[in-house]
Amino acid sequence: MNVAVVGAGAVGCYYGFLLAQAGHAVTLIGRPALVEAVGAAGLVLERAAGTASVPVRATEAGDGVSGADLVLVCVKSGDTEAAGAMIAGHLDPAATILSLQNGVDNAERLAAVLDRPVVPVAVYVATAMAGPGHVRHNGRGDLILGASETSDRIAAAFTAAGIPTTVSARAVDALWAKLITNCAYNALSALTQRPYGRLLQGEGVVAAITDVVRECVAVAEADGVSVAPDILDTVLDLGVTMAGQRSSTAQDLARGRASEIDHLNGFVVRKGAALDIPTPANRLLHTLVKLAEQKD
Repeated sequence: MNVAVVGAGAVGCYYGFLLAQAGHAVTLIGRPALVEAVGAAGLVLERAAGTASVPVRATEAGDGVSGADLVLVCVKSGDTEAAGAMIAGHLDPAATILSLQNGVDNAERLAAVLDRPVVPVAVYVATAMAGPGHVRHNGRGDLILGASETSDRIAAAFTAAGIPTTVSARAVDALWAKLITNCAYNALSALTQRPYGRLLQGEGVVAAITDVVRECVAVAEADGVSVAPDILDTVLDLGVTMAGQRSSTAQDLARGRASEIDHLNGFVVRKGAALDIPTPANRLLHTLVKLAEQKD
């Protein structure tokens, strides 16, 4: 396939690397530093088995999606509309658009900008940028792909490239499950700059996470979403299976960048208010991260 990755951060670079390594033509659309680094040394992936690089095309321009069969949108949730506007005039009519983003409403928001279907994807991977064009993989990498006419073919291609992918007609449930996990960990990891394993060892943290999860589940179920009864166990298990991972929100705060907290805990607060469900634990975490983002 001819693949374009819009938003070449940690997630986009990881999947872009694997697809390029499998022989697909990959174009990364990202910032100038990434374009320069990839042009000089290729796209670099560092993982437990070793470090390797692959040649890919990289550009800052939205026309990088021209001719792509598949477009992976991996930008931060707050940049969804801007990214859509940047690429809208350059998309092939037959291209499939995938939203590999945190939050539950990005595919819907992107589809509104593009005036065409966008397939939601739940992403389960622990990655971080070690530098421009250099992504570090810390764990997992599987995807749950929403159902569409091309989803089965794409899932087969991804799986062949080393990206375990399943197709689900209820991708929204998977997106909510991931949102709940992000609401539980992202803000706390960001505010303490601790990885998940050390975070769970803190006094009162498990109880606080339990409060957050219960609020999220109440909002999700009131919105018609099916949540697994063992979601709290799943959330807490992440602190063991990804003990060394810091949240994307923690990475954003450490770099002085705006985070996605408005689309994580903030989304739950807004949705809860619309459904008349109180969300005090999520509100507090959202408020604290917003304060931490402010530059005095």
